[in-house]
Amino acid sequence: MKKKDKEYFKKLLTDWLEELLDQAGDTVSGMTVPKENFPDPTDRAALEADRNFMLRIRDREHKLIKKIKEAIVRLENDTYGICDSCGEDISLKRLKARPVTTQCIDCKSKEEALEKALGI
Repeated sequence: MKKKDKEYFKKLLTDWLEELLDQAGDTVSGMTVPKENFPDPTDRAALEADRNFMLRIRDREHKLIKKIKEAIVRLENDTYGICDSCGEDISLKRLKARPVTTQCIDCKSKEEALEKALGI
């Protein structure tokens, strides 16, 4: 991978990570606000449903943050953009579409086809 491409992905991943961490901080501060008293149980249920939904989103973002950090480490170790399965280069087009990927499109397609066949 060219130095210019590495710098591009480093900035992309770092900016993405910072954005996700900021959003996570906002969620935590929003959850610590004292609970309101709702005389209507439906209003209370709606608030709880919204909070549960937000927590599920943040859980997914937490997993994404982990993948972004791993991708940054791979960039620093010069293993970013190399498929974990076959060892070939991952195309820049694929990396731009999914910067945290660890597999080339061929290996990922084979893995998904196998999972589908096995019903996983």
